[in-house]
Amino acid sequence: MVKQPEESSGFLLWHVTLRWQRAVTTTLKPLGLTHVQFVLLASTWWLNQHDEQPSQAAVSAFAGIDVKMASQVIRTLESKGLITRQIDSADSRARRLLVTKAGAALAPKAVEAVEAVDAALFEPLSGAEAKAFTKSLRRLRAQQTEEQS
Repeated sequence: MVKQPEESSGFLLWHVTLRWQRAVTTTLKPLGLTHVQFVLLASTWWLNQHDEQPSQAAVSAFAGIDVKMASQVIRTLESKGLITRQIDSADSRARRLLVTKAGAALAPKAVEAVEAVDAALFEPLSGAEAKAFTKSLRRLRAQQTEEQS
């Protein structure tokens, strides 16, 4: 058991995450996106850029967002003219997502803005520390993915 909150990785992660979320929210506001909208738009854009037309479920899994929440937010992105949902020719229950011209123009701007937030947050870490931290996060994410399987 830790003696001080500052010795708790979870407590520290909580505080850093809150700071990061506030900065991302502030950065995305002028672009007209919430954080979740950004994640789903950027994920769909990235997958489309790599010749994929993902289903809503695939984008949800890729982004790590609950399927029901993703569905609601994707509808919002569709109403904003940033994404289209097309019926899958192989499965009429599934919807394939495509970023519109407006979405394709906005997504890279939003990604660049969020990457700037990330760079500012991690700037105090040396290059080696930042790489080690990212590697550790990948390991933790992989463990979470394995546990969910």
